[in-house]
Amino acid sequence: MRYPVAVAVGALLVCGVFAMVADADQLSAVVVVAAAMLGVTGYTWFAATRPTSGPGRPATVHRVRQQHRLTSRSWIEVHEKPGSLWIPVFFDPALVTLPTPTAATVHDAGRRTAVVWDGRRLLPSGRARRSEPPGRLIDNPSRPDPDGPVRARVAVRPARRLVLDAQFAVAAPFAGALWVYVAGGGLPAFAGATCVAAAVAVWLAAIRGSDPS
Repeated sequence: MRYPVAVAVGALLVCGVFAMVADADQLSAVVVVAAAMLGVTGYTWFAATRPTSGPGRPATVHRVRQQHRLTSRSWIEVHEKPGSLWIPVFFDPALVTLPTPTAATVHDAGRRTAVVWDGRRLLPSGRARRSEPPGRLIDNPSRPDPDGPVRARVAVRPARRLVLDAQFAVAAPFAGALWVYVAGGGLPAFAGATCVAAAVAVWLAAIRGSDPS
């Protein structure tokens, strides 16, 4: 959760800078955006780290990486009856070397489902689902990749993660142009709204559990 929280702090700082030069209408919009980001980030952190209830249940799990359009996420597929349970998780370097399939423990934590593998809790980034996520699904190899630790260290670098998540900001100029069209303000308003929209787009990718591996 450190990376999503850090991105949220950065996005809030961008909102703060724009708020210092914004007019009344712009300030109101920035406050709403900042409050929404703060609320969603706080709830996501609480839901992901909430203590589990009970001893958990043993299960066989697969780590699956999803590629769908611009989205890349990690999922833990839990094999159980009546069908597989798919749990989205925040990226953890341990996921790169997690053999598939492997034994783990599944815990209920409020509305989220947490997986503990080899004593390490994989933080859920959303609610579990019974249906297979869309897009291309890539299983981890059954044996750990010898280059896995190196790839994990590269993948976890903040700069790499920001570059990958920044692709979602491609629509930010359109949001800035829309703001100027609706509320006016000229070039300064366009620049400010574009920066805020870009920060929000990167934050959305991070808080949903983007996978840089």
